[in-house]
Amino acid sequence: MRKILKNVTIIVPKGNSNLSSISGSYEIFNRANSIWKSKKNKAIFDVKIASFEKHIPLQNGYFTIHPTDVRSIKKSDLIILPSVAYDYEKAIKENQELIQWLSDQHKKGAEIASICTGAFLLAATGLLDGKTCSTHWNAAADFRKMFPKTNLQLDKLIHEEPGIYTNGGAYSFLNLMLFLVEKYADKETAILCSKVFQIEFDRTCQSPFFIFKGQKTHGDQVIMEAQNYIEAHITERISFEELAFKLAVSRRNFDRRFVKATGNTPVEYLQRVKVEVAKQTLEEGNKSVAEVMHEVGYADDKAFREVFKKITSLSPIDYKAKFSEQV
Repeated sequence: MRKILKNVTIIVPKGNSNLSSISGSYEIFNRANSIWKSKKNKAIFDVKIASFEKHIPLQNGYFTIHPTDVRSIKKSDLIILPSVAYDYEKAIKENQELIQWLSDQHKKGAEIASICTGAFLLAATGLLDGKTCSTHWNAAADFRKMFPKTNLQLDKLIHEEPGIYTNGGAYSFLNLMLFLVEKYADKETAILCSKVFQIEFDRTCQSPFFIFKGQKTHGDQVIMEAQNYIEAHITERISFEELAFKLAVSRRNFDRRFVKATGNTPVEYLQRVKVEVAKQTLEEGNKSVAEVMHEVGYADDKAFREVFKKITSLSPIDYKAKFSEQV
């Protein structure tokens, strides 16, 4: 069966968007068109870069985009939102017209894919309420604070909801584009695109790239003290019952406040702190996995490997091979 022509609209929001996620998306879909036409004779994608602005300077003015007027687009099958600058509240405030347009287009049947922090604009439409999505791990705390009705899950690289797609951070958007090319065209075309652009096909998670920063913008001083204690005693066996007593709160209240403040239980937080220290030591490459395991307070090799893989999606040995400074 012949594929129907799909109208793809790559949006350029007002403000400082990421140029690479705009131009990269455009190039991949156009390359997919070329591959498709070489086999099927007719284009499968009609790709436009569009905005409510006539001229948009990006990257400190080094580049300027002259997009199609988004109001002239009558029908879009797929809308792509690029990543936006880190002042997310400002980006949402500046793009109220776009946010309404996205909501209207989705009601008309358009599917929407957000790249990295483009998820903030998508979430502002309300379309992610009660749904699962992803964004850059470095923006997770801000996203959870601004959109508590959305289930943010960072481990998977791409999250798919009915008519909505989100992905993790930075250049992982290339994997989202291959996913969409496969969905709208076919897998053969997506694989050929991956070979042309040398993108690892079927990468499914962003966990190995996380840098755990401790989630300390919550304002709960008691939990801040608990976090500092945990980070200073990672090699010791910590009794959270005793820690709660030292901080003059009940264990039940301690656990509830800890999860509310950090998004992790105390045990999960301790595991993440241990693994983050282990990752940094493994990256230096001077110590064996066994040495690193003992340095972060694990005596059981199996337990260490299981926790490390749960958090990073890689075994300690594989992580060291992938990221170690020692070649």
